[in-house]
Amino acid sequence: MSRKKEIRAADLHRKWLKSDPEYAREYAALEDEFALAGAMIEARKQAGLTQQQLARRMKTTQAAIARLESGRAKPSTRTLERVAAATGTRLRITFATIKAPQRSTAR
Repeated sequence: MSRKKEIRAADLHRKWLKSDPEYAREYAALEDEFALAGAMIEARKQAGLTQQQLARRMKTTQAAIARLESGRAKPSTRTLERVAAATGTRLRITFATIKAPQRSTAR
């Protein structure tokens, strides 16, 4: 009897980041969205709240919170302010310089 090896999404992700330049490029392009979703999850967890509890505080649904935390929805500044108020945190938005690609000097 043979056993099939279980493949985890995280393992596939690491493999594709290393072996597929297009996948790595597309993933990097979404980095800011992943970071925002991660920050919202972290604020909720630090406040000791479930998605349902956060939703109640924000007068919305748990499904709406799940969409925000998954990155499937882009929150407005107003929504981010509501998340901050409901989690006892402060919203801070910054602009950062984008690193320009290195130009080759060899000709």
